[in-house]
Amino acid sequence: MRVCVCTIVHHPEDARILHRQIRALLDAGHEVTYIAPFRACNVIPWRRVSPVDVPRATGRRRLRALRAAHRALREHAPYSDVVLLHDPELLVGLPRQVRSRTVVWDVHEDTAAALSAKAWVPGLVRPLLRPAVRRLEARAERRHRLLLAEEGYRARFRMDHPVVPNTTYVSALPPAPPEGRRAVYVGHLSRARGAIDMIETARLLAPEGVLVELIGAADGDVRPALRAAQRDGVLRWYGFVPNDRALRIAEGAMAGLALLHDEPNYRHSMPTKVVEYMARGIPVVTTPNPPAVRIVEPAGCGFVVPFGDPAAAADAILRLRDDPELRADLGKRGYETARARFHWPVHAEKFVAQLEQWAGRVADPALPPRPEPAPGPQPEPLTE
Repeated sequence: MRVCVCTIVHHPEDARILHRQIRALLDAGHEVTYIAPFRACNVIPWRRVSPVDVPRATGRRRLRALRAAHRALREHAPYSDVVLLHDPELLVGLPRQVRSRTVVWDVHEDTAAALSAKAWVPGLVRPLLRPAVRRLEARAERRHRLLLAEEGYRARFRMDHPVVPNTTYVSALPPAPPEGRRAVYVGHLSRARGAIDMIETARLLAPEGVLVELIGAADGDVRPALRAAQRDGVLRWYGFVPNDRALRIAEGAMAGLALLHDEPNYRHSMPTKVVEYMARGIPVVTTPNPPAVRIVEPAGCGFVVPFGDPAAAADAILRLRDDPELRADLGKRGYETARARFHWPVHAEKFVAQLEQWAGRVADPALPPRPEPAPGPQPEPLTE
């Protein structure tokens, strides 16, 4: 197949988009055109994809990026078997040339519920936007194919749609036991994701000789607090790091933090970071969001602490520091559960097979045959 993948919201090195789905397509021998904000994020595309650069949609500045993405899709969609979209914004005003192909919307989150956690959306506007988002989802369901990132998203739609969960690569070789000096967080940093709580947890742990490492980009309203805490020496903030390298930094930590707040979007979304910690033998410290609790408690791989309670999180981390056998046991249990249930290649096969099936179902005989690329000089190869 030729698959055209597009995002204007996500980082081009987003773990789900690039490291899981695009890698799975490439490994299966398919061709990928990747429309994403490479320059805006200072990213060099992988050598095996055909990159198309567009601006990034941030905050309320989205129209320019959306127009650029639609222009790119008009150009590349006619020669693609599948168009895989990762942002609901892209569904608005989708060009006719794109709609005539097999369009797949990968549903990453509960968009309407997530509005409460988006600081750039004015509070008075959120109640008005939610019905509009639901109508957009209903129209997308009628017109296109849907992939869901969570089982919990099924209730939002009338029809049954395949689920491609956010899992991770789990090595066949068990990781070394966790050390007793570091706690880590991998993922985007925002108030709703517990950034301020983690800063306060780090301040409590610093006098105990425990370093908190936060690995991820941050919303503008939490960056000053992160910089101040780093200047004070109570934590280390790396900023954005590609997922594969971020997880290598996290390896060996004694605790992986997932201190999400009690937000509607998180109540039925599995925190991918929890599974990523487990895959690397890192004990989990999480707030009681139902999906996280359903993983961590049966697996016996960490602690559940109250929402908005940095002191409880710090106490759980100190307990792990003071008990090497406990943290080794929790890490081992987490790894074994991750290997048995959350190894991405198992889901990757289903993901690729589903796109192949959809591509074969909807061939339109009214469309002209797809031309072969014109001969000519090839672009300079890009390093991976």
